[in-house]
Parts: sequence; structure tokens; C-alpha cells
Amino acid sequence: MIERRGGRLLVTASLTMDNSRRLLAAGCAALQPGEQVFDFSGVSEADSSAIVVMLGWLRAAAKARATVSFVNIPAGVASLAELYGVSELLPLA
Repeated sequence: MIERRGGRLLVTASLTMDNSRRLLAAGCAALQPGEQVFDFSGVSEADSSAIVVMLGWLRAAAKARATVSFVNIPAGVASLAELYGVSELLPLA
């Protein structure tokens, strides 16, 4: 689901409602102090639950003394973040 590769946390599962709880937990468990980059290049499918998971990772990062950024976000997720008015909350790189 989430693999640490080359200093990034590569998300390798579909980011959908079916996987959202497991991905949220996996991402939280993978957080370490310092800068963490979640890379979505391995995501083949995503829905609106991706926004909830990303916001959950941000909240967990604050507790873990980590900063988070997101790269290679699926276009549909970026569009949903804009539509919902939360894109400024998500550190998209």
C-alpha cells in the first residue's frame, strides 16, 4: 500500500473508499520526524476519499513532528480539492 522508496512514501494502492481506512493507517504508521513526501505516481484509481486521507496524514504529521507534501496527485483529486475549497490546505508539490 505504501512503500518507502528513495526518500518518498510511494502510494501503490487505489485511493478509494474501500481502501481509505487502511491507507490512512499505513500512511500514519510510515510517518517519521522531518519532511515526508507522499508520491501518488503508483495510484491507478482515486475518488473523493483521497482528500480525507490526505488531510488525515497532515493531522498525523503534526503529531509526529513531520512536514508532509504530496506529489504526482491524480488530476481528478486535484480538481476535487479545488472544488471543495481545500486545495490551499494541501501542500501539493
